Amino acid sequence: MGENERLWAPWRLAFITEDEQTRRKREELNRVEVGPEADPKCFLCQAVWDTPERDRERFVFFRSELTIGVLNRYPYNNGHLLIAPKRHCAKLSDLTDEEKFELMRELTAWTERLERQMHPDGFNIGLNLGHAAGAGLPGHLHWHIVPRWVGDTNFMAAIGATRVIPQSLDALWESLR
Repeated sequence: MGENERLWAPWRLAFITEDEQTRRKREELNRVEVGPEADPKCFLCQAVWDTPERDRERFVFFRSELTIGVLNRYPYNNGHLLIAPKRHCAKLSDLTDEEKFELMRELTAWTERLERQMHPDGFNIGLNLGHAAGAGLPGHLHWHIVPRWVGDTNFMAAIGATRVIPQSLDALWESLR
């Protein structure tokens, strides 16, 4: 990388600098009425219960009968997707057999789609189960699909604790739709 080159990742600024009061205001503005088994503070429940007309704003790229797909607002890598059951549940044992099947079907389908579209060299696919395991949203199960490329770890992540994502979330949403 040359001396005058710049790396832009403007969506990360909110994650780095947003204070608690600003975050609460943003969440309140985006709040919608949710069903009785949903958590009104959960961003996945909010996406499930919001209207499809707001899918782009919420980065929802698919809805199926029992599952939903949302772009990770603070991605680890380009193409980082979240696949979740629509129903708010925190334990694998809470899932119905139908939800398990549909989750696996969608994980497979979206991994294949990313493979065709982005040509990664591999994937990290996983679930952080519980706060101690790194779940930022421990009350609503969600799987991460993270495309990986040989050499995608570099000095920015190793030294600067920063990741560089080369594609905007809007562009990724558009390409998946």
